[in-house]
Amino acid sequence: MSWFAIGALAAGVGVAVGAFGAHGLKAMVTPEMLTVWETGVRYHMYAAIGLMLIGLAPVRVDLAGWLMLAGILLFSGSLYAMTLTGIKVLGAITPFGGLAMIAAWGLLALKTWQSSQQ
Repeated sequence: MSWFAIGALAAGVGVAVGAFGAHGLKAMVTPEMLTVWETGVRYHMYAAIGLMLIGLAPVRVDLAGWLMLAGILLFSGSLYAMTLTGIKVLGAITPFGGLAMIAAWGLLALKTWQSSQQ
């Protein structure tokens, strides 16, 4: 799995989604919901960078890659969907994506640290 390439692709999508929010959604949603969208974009980009770092890690950490990708889909995806639909209950999905991202960063740190101790 080329996590670096997937992360670069995710970053490109993040830029596109961010631009859509800044230019296309501004007149369509409330300022509060635009802030929700921007939070999704911000964490989308953090996770995209994380995927690229996973691809550069000195040890294979595929599980961290899958968790980071799940984090983008669940965290950012739920915020995007909530903004577009106005269905606030979708926000209940967001913490699961956050937990996936936290687990991915933790696993990346652990495996990288372990590999440096050998």
